[in-house]
Amino acid sequence: MKILRIAFVGILFASIMPSAKAAPIYAFPVVGCKVTYAHVHHDYPATDVLTKAGCKFVAVTSGVVDEVRRVDQWSGKTNLPLDRGGLWVSIIGDDGVRYYGSHLKKVEVGIEPGVRVNAGDLLGLVGATGDARGTAPHVHFGISWPTAADIWWVRRGMLYPWKYLDAWKIGKDLSPAKSLAVVHAKVGDVPPLPKK
Repeated sequence: MKILRIAFVGILFASIMPSAKAAPIYAFPVVGCKVTYAHVHHDYPATDVLTKAGCKFVAVTSGVVDEVRRVDQWSGKTNLPLDRGGLWVSIIGDDGVRYYGSHLKKVEVGIEPGVRVNAGDLLGLVGATGDARGTAPHVHFGISWPTAADIWWVRRGMLYPWKYLDAWKIGKDLSPAKSLAVVHAKVGDVPPLPKK
């Protein structure tokens, strides 16, 4: 009888207490494979995570799928910046940050805009699509704020990600939200289109 009374009090207490909201949990974007990435990138803030083709690209935090590109529309003849990513997925994390991975070999079945994902959920497989054709397989990884679909220069990356990649790789939960907010406030929702 005493055990039942303790269980009942525990259930009653849990039902009247507000639940605490945990801080976001972060995962490294490629799992199950050896990776390398540099702390530099060419003319804008992003990084390329190099690994083997077919390695798993996963959600770095919980959130909602924002955009998906399942058809590689890039052509070397036109080299349109909007198409350079080949196959890609972006999610809006519960932290309000957009995370983008491109040059994928495949986007996972069921990954569609509006679908809820958790940190570590499979989004696609590493490849070399878009303007990465003929290069070593990798995921172009970008961190930005949400924008309209045609604002590709924001989606591809607005905050250098390696500080966060370094932390997530060793299991540390480090959010880019505050640093990204500083950049966002400085350049505005839609910074000028780059000349390249």
